[in-house]
Amino acid sequence: MTTLYIDADACPVKAEAERVATRLRVPMVLVCNGGLRPPQNPLVTLKIVAEGPDEADKWIAEACGPGDVLVTSDLPLADRCLKAGAQVIQHDGEVLSVANIGPRLATRDLMADIRSADPFHQGGGKGFGKSERARFLQGLDRVLGAALRQS
Repeated sequence: MTTLYIDADACPVKAEAERVATRLRVPMVLVCNGGLRPPQNPLVTLKIVAEGPDEADKWIAEACGPGDVLVTSDLPLADRCLKAGAQVIQHDGEVLSVANIGPRLATRDLMADIRSADPFHQGGGKGFGKSERARFLQGLDRVLGAALRQS
């Protein structure tokens, strides 16, 4: 059975994901270290993991498998879940795959090295608005639909 997992601590599209999951009747699990209200939707559960670095990531990586879908912007977590057979989509609607995760991880590591070598180097994060939310909704609908057809 397909399950939608949300790396929920800093996820800006929880409400959008819930709308898609509800429409497609897919169980959704919000995974976090706390601070979220329990959902009212019977299809949505809240999994609060222990405090500590990467505890939510560890739980998600162990739970995800073939047929599941994960929403995250955490590239190492995405890599682990892709290797476990899950599908991964980022908050901006970009679908990650086994084919594109390697270059994304390499770029992430390169930028981390640049920032550590030059503390004045400023990262250029993108804004997050209506167009990114719309792309996410379309992408999640596509990815969840495909996962349901495969299972």
